Amino acid sequence: MARLFTWVVNNLDAFIGLVLAVTVAVLGLTNTVSQDVVNSAILLVLAVLAQAVLRDRLRRETAQQEVREVMRATRDRLTELVPQMHEITGPDGALNRAREAIDSVSMVRVLHGSEVGRALAEARQHTDSWAFKGGTGTFTRAVTLPQCLEHARRRNATLSFAIEIIDPTDEDVCERYARFRRSLDPDAPGERWTVDRTRKESYATVLAGCWHLQRSGLLTVEVRLSAQMTTFRYDLSSSCVIITQENPQTPALRIDRRELYYNRFNIELDYSRKQSRRVPIEAAATVKLDDEPSVEQVRKLFAALGLPLPRSFGDREVADIVSRAIQARNPYA
Repeated sequence: MARLFTWVVNNLDAFIGLVLAVTVAVLGLTNTVSQDVVNSAILLVLAVLAQAVLRDRLRRETAQQEVREVMRATRDRLTELVPQMHEITGPDGALNRAREAIDSVSMVRVLHGSEVGRALAEARQHTDSWAFKGGTGTFTRAVTLPQCLEHARRRNATLSFAIEIIDPTDEDVCERYARFRRSLDPDAPGERWTVDRTRKESYATVLAGCWHLQRSGLLTVEVRLSAQMTTFRYDLSSSCVIITQENPQTPALRIDRRELYYNRFNIELDYSRKQSRRVPIEAAATVKLDDEPSVEQVRKLFAALGLPLPRSFGDREVADIVSRAIQARNPYA
């Protein structure tokens, strides 16, 4: 009822005309009034209808005028905004800069927990090159180098391996590294990081590289020794670079080859190696290493490489280096 009343109020003139027309028609059919009255009533109805038509046209013209004014104001406002929109959407605009910022963030993927191990395993499967920079290279000699070699054998492909670790003959850097590792959780019960242990780990990595080199015609090895320690470990394969830290609970970073920073890190590692001391790995060919190298063979090897063992290292310490090199264990297993 309320809706009907509202409609009647909004269309009062048309409603009055309708009522008059119906009333006159009924009166005319029943001969209740004269023909003159009917004719007059008809003229009145026509006048009401004409007034309704004129009012509707007036409303339509007013609405059209309002629409034109709105469109004109909108056009003027858009004209003012075009330069500002160009500043936002143009080649050097804010929108494009924001897109570039988002793309740069997506270049780096953060890895957590088991994702780190899976990423490293995937990188080892199909690579023909590997560059490592870190502390003593324990994980590298225990897992990375043997598995990369195994995958290369299966593909009948060559493997180029570059290693940069701390210099075992530099007591200062070994002391700094041992102190740093002691500040972290130990990676094995009862095994404490000392200068001697640090030296053994680095010597073992050099020995492992020579040992694998003599057993694979598909492998080339470059070993560099640095007087500077790093708290990060860089593993660069032909598909990605993965940056980790000694603490396995710390998230790692992965950058794929297609991203800009992959090449940046490749350059960084290359220049870092050039600033480190090169081990003449080719001299290892002069010392034949057995499947289980003897203490004498190991001493001769390091002498040929220009890496004399400390005088404090007796046969027991040299045997420990052999064990760490040939029977290396995954420190994070």
